[in-house]
Amino acid sequence: MKSLGRHVLVEFYGCDRDRLNSVELIERSMKEAALNSGATIVESVFHLFNPHGVSGVVVIAESHLAIHTWPEYQYAAVDLFTCGDSVDPWIAFEYLKEALKAETMFTMEMRRGQLHHVEELNYKPVAAAGGMR
Repeated sequence: MKSLGRHVLVEFYGCDRDRLNSVELIERSMKEAALNSGATIVESVFHLFNPHGVSGVVVIAESHLAIHTWPEYQYAAVDLFTCGDSVDPWIAFEYLKEALKAETMFTMEMRRGQLHHVEELNYKPVAAAGGMR
């Protein structure tokens, strides 16, 4: 069955508290995870909460990577949503597992945009005369 994208939901447990509370390290790791997976970064925004925790998203041309951390519980929730055939969200997962020093993780992959009526998917349509389709 054809689908527009893959959405990997990740629960990381037993992560390094200091890493989970470093907005600089989280942003750098999320961007590296995106690039390593073959994604094209469009923009990113990250925020450090008081007294602790980081939330952020890397918008990629192929969808997004998002993270929310709870250093006090050594836990991070991560969404890796990629569209097309050129990006592998599992490469991003492996990178982040190491970057956060996660001891335990649970994952679930969903296919998004399952299109029963479409024979061929065109992820990046070419410009038609008079503009984009």
